[in-house]
Amino acid sequence: MVKSFIKPNIVISRCIEFDKCRYNAQIISSDFVKKLKPHFNFIAVCPEVEIGLGIPRSAVRVVLNNKKKQLIQPETNKNFTEEMNEFCIDFLNHIENIDGFILKSRSPSCGIKDVRIYPKSEKTAPIYRESGFLGEHVLKFFTNSSIEDEARLRNPAIREHFLRKIYTMSSFRKVIKSSDINELIKFHSENKFLLLSYGQKYLKKLGQIVANNKKQSLKTILEEYEQNLYLAFNKGARCTNNINVLQHTFGYVSNNLNSDEKKMFIDSITDFRNGRISLSVPLNLIKSWVLRFDVEYLRNQTFFEPYPLELLDANAISICSLREYWQ
Repeated sequence: MVKSFIKPNIVISRCIEFDKCRYNAQIISSDFVKKLKPHFNFIAVCPEVEIGLGIPRSAVRVVLNNKKKQLIQPETNKNFTEEMNEFCIDFLNHIENIDGFILKSRSPSCGIKDVRIYPKSEKTAPIYRESGFLGEHVLKFFTNSSIEDEARLRNPAIREHFLRKIYTMSSFRKVIKSSDINELIKFHSENKFLLLSYGQKYLKKLGQIVANNKKQSLKTILEEYEQNLYLAFNKGARCTNNINVLQHTFGYVSNNLNSDEKKMFIDSITDFRNGRISLSVPLNLIKSWVLRFDVEYLRNQTFFEPYPLELLDANAISICSLREYWQ
């Protein structure tokens, strides 16, 4: 079941494992990003450096002025709002085939949701939190993409969902490039159980698009499929959906198993549901039986290997014990 993967194209804040370019000339350490480097094509960017601010530099902050966000450097009282907006728009207009973003949390330029917004440039308490400048433009122009910050990616459930979505969408880029309905049919077939783990609603919708009962053009089919594929991955896969897929795929091999093997699998489902083990345990049991009994239909299902095994978090806690992170 070893497979090759298309390297995802990811925009990342340059201060995360790439350069000492923070305002204090420091670099952000991320074990996750270190692990990703051999597997991703990274485009590293620091908007503050790109608009001419040095390293090190006086800190900037987002200030609300007449209900509009301004990028102010309190020490010099300089306003960099225009330069920052121009850079962000130009940068995002010139990148192509991007599968996602990993941006610096709380950064006035890169932050996506937890940036402090101040009522004035002088020392004062923030009034609320929102996105920074690049973060806001990314959320606006790449609405459906995988967009996370390095702080959220410390959470194993968020990392798992991020990787599943990133690799699925990078694989779909190949389908778009091929402009071949047979490639779309193959893609949909191989991702059936992965999509089912995110719910039956979009699996059914995507299947209807592939069936093309409306006799639409291939271009329209691909566009509609892509839109609904993004929607399918809008939130992380629920525990119950993953259990449903595990039980469904178990049906392909169960007749070949003895009673002790069946009990072992059922016990692993119970342990997964109760948060004692990760998804990888029952999943690997099924994988071993797929290989043992040469179940051709399941061999290429991405549910069993949605991303390179080197990126698997062996110590990840069960998603059944975690709350919803995609509100």
